[in-house]
Amino acid sequence: MASLPLDGVRVLDLSRLLPGPFASLLLADLGADVVKVEDTGAGDYVRMQPPYVDGAEESAKSAVFVALNRNKRSVRLDLKQADGREALLALADGADVLLESFRPGVLDRLGVGFSVLHERNPRLVHCAISGFGQTGPLRDRPGHDMNYLGLNGVLALNGVRGGEPVNGGVQVADIGGGAQMAVIGILAALRHAERTGEGQFVDVSMTDGALSWTAMDAAAALRGQPQRRGETLLTGAHLCYRPYACADGYITIGALEPKFWRAFCEGVGREDLIPRQFDPPGSDAHREVEAIARGRTRKEWEAFGAERDACLEPVWELEEALASDLVREREMVVELQQPGATEPVRALGVPIKLSATPGDVHRRPAPGLGEHTEEVLREAGLDDGRIAAMLASGAALRLEG
Repeated sequence: MASLPLDGVRVLDLSRLLPGPFASLLLADLGADVVKVEDTGAGDYVRMQPPYVDGAEESAKSAVFVALNRNKRSVRLDLKQADGREALLALADGADVLLESFRPGVLDRLGVGFSVLHERNPRLVHCAISGFGQTGPLRDRPGHDMNYLGLNGVLALNGVRGGEPVNGGVQVADIGGGAQMAVIGILAALRHAERTGEGQFVDVSMTDGALSWTAMDAAAALRGQPQRRGETLLTGAHLCYRPYACADGYITIGALEPKFWRAFCEGVGREDLIPRQFDPPGSDAHREVEAIARGRTRKEWEAFGAERDACLEPVWELEEALASDLVREREMVVELQQPGATEPVRALGVPIKLSATPGDVHRRPAPGLGEHTEEVLREAGLDDGRIAAMLASGAALRLEG
């Protein structure tokens, strides 16, 4: 088997749901040995989230769980018991990264926080993903993606002029502000540890991370220029950069540069619109473009965009996008074989394309709950007698059935 870029990196993933598991998925697909440390109850809540995989075992039957947790192993520990905490410390002794998404202070209260882990394993990188960060007035507050985006100004930018804020269709804070920032922080900290032998704490706030995505708008706002939805360059202030209804759906015209707008206008035989590129919505020129857009189907506009090089593309529904030539040729839909399942599970592929060491989505199927408990504990140096005692006391559990 060809080597992968993160071969030899051991990650303990105590997170659940989306942000942390998405971060560890990226690391796992690139070769890291990711061990999910799940509780002795239901484990990662995503395991039971529909849609379900026909025929798959009960402990890992969610298609969402399979998609987010391929290439990982699972161990079940009760961190409220001393033996469970001692087992976690033993695992951390041989790990490179510990990833978690508890509220700030939870691991410290359990006696397995950064200071304890760092003293035992100075090279360990401890990454914590939280809603509002480890410091600040909201550190202890609960939240979800929309709450974070509401507080950092991102939600206020989404929607039409004068309308209500519109919640996006993807989790910008969870994935962009949390998972991806966590991966960047982890890789940077690993590089530092490689050079110096010193691990560190990586504090990732989903609110901070998503706020950083407002770089262009924030630069203007910080200079005293209010940014309002529907009134900025990228939120619909100009007719050259907007979605438009067409004969059977919608298209996007993203002709910000004059050469692209000229290509569009010349292509539709309306050179008179060239100087009207930055007219606002509701203008006569905008109504003219709306009428032009409605005159063709998405397929016809797709062909037009390919021919005219005008930054014009159709808006596909998600299922149409997943079936498109673009997604297929980029290998962004893959089939995963899950034990016991009657059919392969179709999921998204690896978005980062490395030429020499490309990611691999097929190294391991998504694990059953506690499937690797004994295996992982043995690797950490626990003998069979101690493992048996932990299983008997419930400090650790293995896969049922």
